[in-house]
Amino acid sequence: MLTIPPTLAQVTTTAAAAPISHSIYIIVAIIFIALIFDFLNGFHDAANSIATIVSTRVLTPAQAVLWAAFFNFGAAFVFGTKVSGTVAGELVEHSLIDVNVVAAGLVGAIVWNIVTWLLALPTSSSHALFGGIGGAAVLKSGVSALKFSGWSMIILGIFLAPILGFLLGVVNMTIVSWLIWWAAKFPYFVANRPALKVLTPLAKWVGNQTTPHRVDRIFRKLQLVSAALYSLGHGGNDAQKTMGVIVMLLSTAGMSHWAAPDPTSWLNKIHLMGGVHNTAWWIILSCNFAIALGTCFGGWRIVKTMGSGITRLQPIGGFCAEAAAAMGIFGFTLIKGVPISTTHAITGSILGVGTTKSVRSVRWIWGQRIIIAWVLTIPCAAFVSGIAYIIISQFMPL
Repeated sequence: MLTIPPTLAQVTTTAAAAPISHSIYIIVAIIFIALIFDFLNGFHDAANSIATIVSTRVLTPAQAVLWAAFFNFGAAFVFGTKVSGTVAGELVEHSLIDVNVVAAGLVGAIVWNIVTWLLALPTSSSHALFGGIGGAAVLKSGVSALKFSGWSMIILGIFLAPILGFLLGVVNMTIVSWLIWWAAKFPYFVANRPALKVLTPLAKWVGNQTTPHRVDRIFRKLQLVSAALYSLGHGGNDAQKTMGVIVMLLSTAGMSHWAAPDPTSWLNKIHLMGGVHNTAWWIILSCNFAIALGTCFGGWRIVKTMGSGITRLQPIGGFCAEAAAAMGIFGFTLIKGVPISTTHAITGSILGVGTTKSVRSVRWIWGQRIIIAWVLTIPCAAFVSGIAYIIISQFMPL
């Protein structure tokens, strides 16, 4: 049975009595490494945000990354901090880890992200982070360092994110295609029914909107909306994972007061979807800014894979895929605070949209390669973080 994740205020309170035993310079350095990971997350996952809108030529790459980055940052004021509460308090036992575990986990995730970027594989930055933190924690204190309630959420997200994305992609594309078909038939339906003669002007207008050229133009505009929603979800779910790691670090180091929320801040009044912000605003804003900055620089090598390597997308397909992924991410983020892979969500939705054309229209070989990379991400990141932990512990003995 899944448990509701604690708030960040609860996480930091439990560690408030811990003595400050680490140099402030070391802590600041690790926070900087966390923000580098966050930057690389945006850089690595920029393709997910912009691939469909670039491949359908709605925006140029430069315009697309700026559009996505704006909504990545804006997510700071929309979703609250449920996901970061899960990462901070539900993955590892703070009493069984140290700051070296957090640093090594981040290093493992960063290295794996760079390797998969060089190979142009759209793997999950989130799972690299979880694998990194988990691998270093197990190396230090064994399996008992892991909280299985939190890991059950992650495992659930691994399976549900791509499946839900796929199903929503199929449903969206089917409904939109049916609506366009029905709109094209509407003039004939009205013409054959004298009682509906008054609707003739409307029927003609609707029919004129269903020409291929006009449908394409309409969905090019709608893709701006769907890409914005997806980027909002990406910033809302992924940036919160880095927030959670920073809170975990400060709690472990006995500096939890750094992460405590300011109840008097005017920023607390900005919660567009009712989300509550239970951590310091300097953490929230710096993490969303870092991921937005990474998106601005973009991972162009992966754009080709996501935009056209899996299946050829037209604006209507791009809209349906992005809308499907956004719906799934919003649900996971707002309802349970589940840290999912936004990469899984968008890839599943693209596959779903492509399948509605025909099974053969999808290049399943890329799906196979991506699945293999996903399977390898957590253990490989854990292995790299284990090596990093051994090295870091030699230079920073505690």
